[in-house]
Amino acid sequence: MGTAGDFFALLKPRVMSLVVFTALTGMLLAPHVNPVLGFAWLLAIAVGAGASGCLNMWYDADVDALMGRTAKRPIPSGKVTPDEALAFGIVLSAGSVAFLGLTANWLAAGLLAFTIFFYAVIYSMWLKRWTPQNIVIGGAAGAFPPMIGYAAATGSVSLESVALFAIIFMWTPPHFWALALLKTEDYRRAGIPMMPVVAGEASTRFQILVYSTLLLPVGLLPVAMGFAGPFYAVVAGISGLMMIARSWTVYRQPEGDAARRAAVKLFTFSILYLFIVFATLMAETIVGLDRVRAVAGVLTGALS
Repeated sequence: MGTAGDFFALLKPRVMSLVVFTALTGMLLAPHVNPVLGFAWLLAIAVGAGASGCLNMWYDADVDALMGRTAKRPIPSGKVTPDEALAFGIVLSAGSVAFLGLTANWLAAGLLAFTIFFYAVIYSMWLKRWTPQNIVIGGAAGAFPPMIGYAAATGSVSLESVALFAIIFMWTPPHFWALALLKTEDYRRAGIPMMPVVAGEASTRFQILVYSTLLLPVGLLPVAMGFAGPFYAVVAGISGLMMIARSWTVYRQPEGDAARRAAVKLFTFSILYLFIVFATLMAETIVGLDRVRAVAGVLTGALS
């Protein structure tokens, strides 16, 4: 039997923290969220995300053992047995969905259940080992949390929450393919048809640039739709341009240490991109768009 820390590691806590952050952003778009209930709903979403990560590790234990990045995970390292991980993931999945349904609404619970199913079954058991587009299609699983958060607070899905889904969906390929460029041999050894393995690194670099370029206008959708203000526009615009610049560097550096450094910088910045974009939107929502626009007007007047 593994330790509490081993079981917690099965939940992919880094991914879980990102899920909580983006779900909270979606939840804050809804009016009048009870903070106590909101915390409980976020906890349920976090547990559901962790459960899907646990089921992913259970199914991928064989390939995880072949990859340096994942060989020390609880199952391939022998700290937790596959049966223990499977039972843990199923219990957490059922518990999180039921809790969200009973305390919020069944639309949010249904979206959470679908997200768990999509990641654990559609992505892990099918897409990941079948197609180099695994990350593109499978990225939907990581993009649902803002919609779940909004649905938990309102019982509905809005175009605003769909826009946040689109940002994460478009962000996922350049983020993950930057990592894949660094771990190509790991994926080849494990037999995973990741884009650099199947299409080659040159094609992967080009597709990273394409998706990063598309991310810029998608990242500005909240401004075009009227639920983000001028500060978000500046942050999302500059951050989007920086994503393109770093992707261009990756595209222009085909091999050697320079290529590796470029991929590392893109992967690192992509994490920062998602954080600062969602944090800025969250801050504007909390402050209120009217106040944000008033402050922006004062600053513009002072600078003119």
